[in-house]
Amino acid sequence: MSREVRVRFAPSPTGHLHIGGARSALFNYLYAKSQGGKFVIRIEDTDQARNVEDATEKLMESMKWLGIEWDESMDIGGPHEPYRSMERLDTYEKHLQQLLDEGKAYYDYMTEADLEKEREAQLAKGEAPKYSGRDRDLTPEQQKAYEDEGLKPVVRFKVPQGRHVVVEDAVRGNVTFETDGIGDFVIARRDRIPTYNFAVVIDDYLMEISHVIRGEEHLSNAPRQALLFEAFGWEKPTFAHASLILNPDRQKMSKRDESIIQFVEQYKDLGYLPEALVNFLALLGWSPVGEEELFDLKELEKQFTLDRVSKAPAVFDKDKLAWMNNQYVKKADVDRLTVLALPHLQKAGRVAENPSKEEYEWITQLVALYQEQMHYAAELVELTDLFFKEEISYNEEAQAVLSGETVPEVLKQFSKELDELDTFEPQEIKSAIKATQKATGQKGKNLFMPIRIAVTGQAHGPDLPNTIALLGKETVQKRLEQAVHVS
Repeated sequence: MSREVRVRFAPSPTGHLHIGGARSALFNYLYAKSQGGKFVIRIEDTDQARNVEDATEKLMESMKWLGIEWDESMDIGGPHEPYRSMERLDTYEKHLQQLLDEGKAYYDYMTEADLEKEREAQLAKGEAPKYSGRDRDLTPEQQKAYEDEGLKPVVRFKVPQGRHVVVEDAVRGNVTFETDGIGDFVIARRDRIPTYNFAVVIDDYLMEISHVIRGEEHLSNAPRQALLFEAFGWEKPTFAHASLILNPDRQKMSKRDESIIQFVEQYKDLGYLPEALVNFLALLGWSPVGEEELFDLKELEKQFTLDRVSKAPAVFDKDKLAWMNNQYVKKADVDRLTVLALPHLQKAGRVAENPSKEEYEWITQLVALYQEQMHYAAELVELTDLFFKEEISYNEEAQAVLSGETVPEVLKQFSKELDELDTFEPQEIKSAIKATQKATGQKGKNLFMPIRIAVTGQAHGPDLPNTIALLGKETVQKRLEQAVHVS
């Protein structure tokens, strides 16, 4: 009889939600949804020195922003409470003592200085550093002598020697590890607080986790965890280790890597759309059936399977993410985009902190004008620079266009046509351009290019009548006059 699918995302509260963590959370969520299972959030906070205040709340806010929902966690409760490791110390202590009583774990009194000395000696011999097992078989008398010195021990798991550990992995197949290369590892620190590898096994078993889906960087933990499951006589969950995420230079991504933006909250702050980031993350190491690349969350929930998760490294292509977000921006409601873009325009000093109704409507029209071009909301500041300059400068290409023989006539005629307009709306401006064409006999590039460059300083851009309307009559007339002098 198959087990109910129960998966978990168990981050350490050490900061913001990283792209790699977000992908792990998403894969777990999608698998639970695709199988009608449960998705659990658990916080692994036993490494007290690294924990960051409010990090848990920030992690969960980022997941909510992405649209990832959970069935059990510290905020909504569940049948396996508590869901925070430091609130489960009594449970860990009971299982720790069990391993000690059964001779499957032992006290190690080596100091940090002793361990460092041992490590240096091994490196000097060209050996891979690992614990030597000095205190593996202490007599009660030896143990008492160390305690009389006031030494506080760690607890180490007694790794069986000369064995193979086979980890059955849903992505990689069977992966074999030699126990002699693992060494006895610490399962509780000197203050009796358990380490990650110990706590995670206890929690996964007691919370009935059926599948452990995570990144390849955790593969080295799998044999240790498998040995602990075996020591307790418990059924192991199914492991699934997704590919590494590489940076654009195809190097392993680190949190200090500045070649890409790495935290979900940063994408939110820049005005990326969560549905686009979810779509992008899903394709980082998972491939759908067919050639389609754009999927909403519901479609991903139906399609996701572990057999299409790749073990080949996934390259974080920031240009692909920008393209994908642009696809979603094009389809988004302009009011939603305006809300996202407004703080960036305000921060740049482009618009008022409390815009009037008229100014807000102008901003909405500005967003709509650049909606096709915009990759993310913060980009609007750079895209719309020409709207906030007193004077614009013309580069060599622009000056070459403005120096054309027929340009002065076109610009002067267009200025005259604009003067005669009753309202400065796109449709009327379009009519003024047509009237200029009729009066000057110029058309195509000879008509549109001088006008566009004169009023924007750019050879390419969004719809010209709409651009001119948003610039306003006074600004446009001033720029036409400036351009005539350049020509």
